[in-house]
Amino acid sequence: MKNYPDFLKVFDDLPDPRHHRTRRHRLVDILFIALCSVLTGGKSFVDMEDLATDWEGWFKRFIPMIGGPPSHDTFNRVFQMMDPSHFERCFRDWTAQMRQSLGTEMIAVDGKVNRGSAGRKQAPITLVNAWASKNRLLLGQLSTDRDSNEIKAVPELLKGLMLKKTVVTADAMHCQKETAAAVMEGGGDYVFTLKGNQKRFHEEATLFLDELATKSPAQVEKIDKGHGRLEIRRYWQTDDIKWFEDLEQWPGLKTFGMVHSVCELKEGQVREEKRYYISSLPVEPAKFAEAVRAHWGVENKVHWCLDVIFGEDQNRARTKYASINLSSLRKMALNILRKEPGKKGLARKMRQAIANPDFLLALLHLDA
Repeated sequence: MKNYPDFLKVFDDLPDPRHHRTRRHRLVDILFIALCSVLTGGKSFVDMEDLATDWEGWFKRFIPMIGGPPSHDTFNRVFQMMDPSHFERCFRDWTAQMRQSLGTEMIAVDGKVNRGSAGRKQAPITLVNAWASKNRLLLGQLSTDRDSNEIKAVPELLKGLMLKKTVVTADAMHCQKETAAAVMEGGGDYVFTLKGNQKRFHEEATLFLDELATKSPAQVEKIDKGHGRLEIRRYWQTDDIKWFEDLEQWPGLKTFGMVHSVCELKEGQVREEKRYYISSLPVEPAKFAEAVRAHWGVENKVHWCLDVIFGEDQNRARTKYASINLSSLRKMALNILRKEPGKKGLARKMRQAIANPDFLLALLHLDA
């Protein structure tokens, strides 16, 4: 019998927040059971206790289970007390081991409000996530203070990631000089959405790019058809930006870009939209188009899955650090499920894991 699965060794240095005299269970055992619970569809601390009790013999094949199955109160106390900065660091280190070199990686950075963490007298927390589209991995998260916004959290999150050979994408909220600087310092490139929060910049770039689009054909055109609609997206990118007065204030800024999308809906309606971008990339229209398109994957491949599949917004654990630490745990489970080959959906994989322990072993790369 192993002391515990090899992949959990990343938690060896995770500080145990409990008083030594009150510990009946090893911290790593509690985390292993909790992760298995989430992988098999568990959504609460009671679900963790039930799995530990029902599968006690199975767990003893891999961990000592000193003190017997932990109670739901034990799981609750541990996740409340664990320092989220330490747990998030372990999550990032563990995820880094799963990354593969797949050419230029697109990393989408976006925030998600954890609505279940709201209380009568407290606002919900916001967690900033970094999603690598080609690896299909969540690389890390960083929580914001309840009384602050996510703008300051993004540069801090980026400093903890490996950014070489990556293109970081972000929406207009994070189109900030500090965020651009963090990307460049990490050795990556960026493509940021430009909107009215950068009022003068947005107005000048809009006039320039709209005129450019009237004078020259799109450099890239993509057509998507399905689900009763037809969408045509046209892309322009230019490095003619020396006229921009604040150019030197934006680290690494090299190009402006625009996307004009025309969507024909099933009912005969037509919806048009223009979106504007700044970037540290040279004029590489295909890569620019790939980065813009990849960014929106964070919504349906991460945020939607956390809410619908894992029930994050319905989880009412909100005391101390419980909500933040549980979010890290769900993202570990999401990464494990995404890495399992095949075309099965996440919910189907979770159902198979609870029905067939051998499938759970395969997910965790453990020997029977």
